[in-house]
Amino acid sequence: MQQDNATFEPVRDWSSYPPVEETIRADSSLGWLRRISPVVMSHKWRIIWSIAAAIVAMTAQILVPRVVGLAVDRALIEQTSSLSIFVVILLILGVARASATFGYRYGLYGMAFKVEYQLRTLLFQHLGRLSFSFFDRVQSGQIISRANSDIRSVQMFMAFAPIMAVQFFSFVIAIGLMTAISIPLTAVTMIALPGVFAIGQRLRKIMFPLSWVVQSRQAEIATVVDESVNGVRVIKAFAAEHQQITALAKGAERLRWANLVQHRTRASHTPLIENLPRIALATVLLVGGLQTIDGALSVGDLISFNLYILLLQAPFRFIGMLLILGQRAKASAERIYEILDEPPGVDDRPGAVDLVSLAGHVSFSEVKFCYGTEVVGGTQGAESPPTVLDGFNLDIPAGQTIAVVGRTGSGKSTVSRLLMRFYELQAGVISLDGQDIRDVTQRSLRSAVSLVPDEPFLFSTSIHENIAYGNPNASRDEVEAAARAAQAHEFIIDLESGYETVVGERGYDLSGGQRQRISLARLFLQDPKVIILDDSTSAIDVEIEERIHHSLKDLLKNRTTIVIAHRLSTIALADRVVLIDEGRVVADGTHQQLLEREPRYAETLASTTETDQPWS
Repeated sequence: MQQDNATFEPVRDWSSYPPVEETIRADSSLGWLRRISPVVMSHKWRIIWSIAAAIVAMTAQILVPRVVGLAVDRALIEQTSSLSIFVVILLILGVARASATFGYRYGLYGMAFKVEYQLRTLLFQHLGRLSFSFFDRVQSGQIISRANSDIRSVQMFMAFAPIMAVQFFSFVIAIGLMTAISIPLTAVTMIALPGVFAIGQRLRKIMFPLSWVVQSRQAEIATVVDESVNGVRVIKAFAAEHQQITALAKGAERLRWANLVQHRTRASHTPLIENLPRIALATVLLVGGLQTIDGALSVGDLISFNLYILLLQAPFRFIGMLLILGQRAKASAERIYEILDEPPGVDDRPGAVDLVSLAGHVSFSEVKFCYGTEVVGGTQGAESPPTVLDGFNLDIPAGQTIAVVGRTGSGKSTVSRLLMRFYELQAGVISLDGQDIRDVTQRSLRSAVSLVPDEPFLFSTSIHENIAYGNPNASRDEVEAAARAAQAHEFIIDLESGYETVVGERGYDLSGGQRQRISLARLFLQDPKVIILDDSTSAIDVEIEERIHHSLKDLLKNRTTIVIAHRLSTIALADRVVLIDEGRVVADGTHQQLLEREPRYAETLASTTETDQPWS
């Protein structure tokens, strides 16, 4: 599988990582916020009433110090005669703040979770549009990391950013009230602001590249874990557990180092941001105390002023957290948009139409194709990938069954993938009934053309749902009929829960032959006009294979069928055999004709087919 270091980092080549500062620069642009704003603003009314509730909560909080100061001054003058009214006011402010706090937190967290849901949905929708070439070069862990931890980082920022906006509002109001109490003391308080701003700017510039690296390291771990789980049978077969543990340990060490640097940076900057206002508090206590002694400031005003300084410490603490969350969200959003910006590779053309009344005439004309030709990250590999098909021509009349034979790497499976339009051609035309497959919708194409791959994939759900995967509205009788045709019904009803048996991940609870039969049952149920069988009975024993072939002969009547053949018994299904070599059709005829006139055919059979039968 090819990797492109310009976009996605590799997992195994640990030494290939250049220093962080050489690859990722601090970025002060807000482009990611502009891009994500349509998703966020789809919840604008929730945001508006949440911010309104937050303003109520912050206003109630800001009024408390002033009420306390007035109560102290009144108590010093009138003793306790009017304290009750201040107690009532404080209780009202407390209830208002508690209620409003619940409202804005509920609203903002709800908005953030909806944004998370929408981003994840957008990501998966786009992944569904990407061609196989994307998945050939991008590791699953990189995708999983973006779909989980990266989206969660954006969600956390979206939940806290509006709160910080309201905190700024409360900061401005508090400064105004402090100015009304004492302009000199307010000026003393503001001494800390330039230092806080400078430290915040430095923290922001450092945290963006570090956040990017941490997210990348998490993706590495996800890839190793994914490979370890999905490849557990190979790992155990080769007693290679130590290799995977070593790979995971290397990834974990790299993640630990990145996290350590990030948290060390945070630990060295956020205390300064939080404690600079406390220096101002000490100065205010000194200056304000002297003013109170001189009678220039009342005791209540001094208490109110110092309470405001204490309240202002919360926004200062939030500044550090918001800077960290913001840079992490920025790095995560850009990683998410790396995928969302990926061109589909294979997409419906403007004006594409649905296939209708398909007869099944398939034609390949001067087709040229090679894997890995996409340009990624603005660059292309220095070495051109080898051409798989080069001037490939093949005409299959409607209703004919054709076997495609060739050595490993000759391009047999590529023929089926191109007909399904999993990849885009570099040159030439593939047509169905005279219609270029690029001019029809992919949905209608893949409804008319069905592929049974050589490695069947089952989902972690019931056997019934696996068979009905391409036709979820199929009845139980239709599913059972398809299973009978695929010779799967007998082993299914022997299972404890029958058709409701939930297979394990990828169907590994079943044997290879059982998985292939369920995959064939999907084909029988879909009832397509064009069928592609890619070595679809290779894991099935001879007796059951004969019974499946008997069912297939009935299914293949009046349907165009392409059989990627590795067994003579499979070749026997075909009306015609074509031999592929070096990306071209080099021989065409019946099995017997090719044996008689084409030595390369016999050589290919000898090197590739599995048989208990004589060739002729």
